[in-house]
Amino acid sequence: MIVYYLLGGLFIVLGFFCLLLVIAQLPGSWVMIVLATLIHLADDAWFLPTGTDPSRGWWAIGIAVAVALLGELIEFGAGAMGAKVGGGSKRSAWGAIIGGLVGAIALTPIIPIPILGTLVGALVGCFLGALLGEMTGKDPKSAEESLKPAFGATLGRVLGTCCKVLVAVVVWAVLGYGLLSS
Repeated sequence: MIVYYLLGGLFIVLGFFCLLLVIAQLPGSWVMIVLATLIHLADDAWFLPTGTDPSRGWWAIGIAVAVALLGELIEFGAGAMGAKVGGGSKRSAWGAIIGGLVGAIALTPIIPIPILGTLVGALVGCFLGALLGEMTGKDPKSAEESLKPAFGATLGRVLGTCCKVLVAVVVWAVLGYGLLSS
């Protein structure tokens, strides 16, 4: 029985570090889901008392997957929606998405402060991607006209990241409850 609680406690601690991964624009929610699945499989195979129904843990994992998918959609769509709300074109919306990904990857080693480099990179990339998206293409806008969609995309990315962190907290709570109560 003590091993059961040790595994649950281990998940809670590791889940906290996975939240930090989400803040750093890494797939922390998915790492949490994989950890929970592995712990639940070990729990089912070796540690649950006989006659215990392990289905609550599987339901928690299924709910966590659905919530994590929602978080991904929110994060990716937020920058694009911000560009659109700022009056941008589809090109600036795609520029915001692609720029955010490229910026997060490119600036992480340039700003060697953990988490900060990735966050700054994602925001700068989102801004520049939306700006370049508006300034190029069939109907290019001036740099001045392109600023509003770029700022909108950046604000959308900030809000999307905040929502994704909240979603990761929900995933952590659902998985922790599912593992500790199964």
